[in-house]
Amino acid sequence: MTQWMKLLVAAGSAASLGLSACSAAPPKPPAAPSPTEPTSATAAAALPTTYRTVKVDGLDIFYREAGPRDAPVLLMLHGFPSSSRMYEPLLRRLSGSYHIIAPDYPGFGHSTTPPPEQFAYTFDHLAEVIDHLAQTLALGRYTLVLQDYGGPVGFRIAMAHPERVQALVLQNANAYEEGLGTVWGPRRAFWADRAKYEATVRANLASFEANRTRHVGNSAHPERFDPDTWTDETAFLQQPGQLAIQMDLFYDYRTNVAAYPTWQAYLRKYQPPTLVVWGKNDRSFPIEGGRAFSRDVPRAEIHELDAGHFALDEAPDAVADAMRRFLASHVVKSP
Repeated sequence: MTQWMKLLVAAGSAASLGLSACSAAPPKPPAAPSPTEPTSATAAAALPTTYRTVKVDGLDIFYREAGPRDAPVLLMLHGFPSSSRMYEPLLRRLSGSYHIIAPDYPGFGHSTTPPPEQFAYTFDHLAEVIDHLAQTLALGRYTLVLQDYGGPVGFRIAMAHPERVQALVLQNANAYEEGLGTVWGPRRAFWADRAKYEATVRANLASFEANRTRHVGNSAHPERFDPDTWTDETAFLQQPGQLAIQMDLFYDYRTNVAAYPTWQAYLRKYQPPTLVVWGKNDRSFPIEGGRAFSRDVPRAEIHELDAGHFALDEAPDAVADAMRRFLASHVVKSP
């Protein structure tokens, strides 16, 4: 049994089974700027993003990099079925003050996509590769920024190297049973009997409507969402061999739920500075999942945003400003 299996830690999400997008609401006048939006006094000028690939465990791992190399490191781990591309709003807003590394997992984005026969698509394995990436890039200490699948990957890394984690930023990255919405009923049935529910789950994963709903959900402002996002994600999932990869990961997701108590024990023991920025309109991970972090990290800072599963779609300024304030108080330069 591998070290990763012994650690047994994780959390994240998967396809939005059984959800349907709401109809568009009439356009409303633009809202006044939020008092939490960044100003020129708090936001350093962004630095250019570079797009790199490095060999890790025999794989080409793609990552986005921005910011001064001597600045505190933010290791941003993406969700399903996205890629490091989802963090472009934060790269533009935070790279003036932080060294940002945002990789694509094997099988996602621009990283190598070996077939399941040649690479075990489990969260243990993804975490192992990303951990080795961090070591390859000589990232001594870092803040883990986790969304969705980034939860199970990031918590495994944190459990393996608690001394390297300066802080946690959690954006709809679940670690509690109460953070699992009603849509998880069919998903649990799939875990209990994969053969019986394989076809149903596979069809949903490839669905354009499910991909759209994952972003728009029940937002009152669907006109604010860029349709290129779910159009690109649907095209990604329909690439040859991609559904087989995602089905393996979706099935392995059951290990993340089983690991929640271990995650929670890690939080209680190490009390990492924790920022929770949670889209409260998320149907997969309801707001109760975000609030639950205060149970194990009483000093956790929790922001409930008027946003969905991918809060950066709707509230990038609010997320960036909350991060800027939190990091200024809790994160220092890496040695």
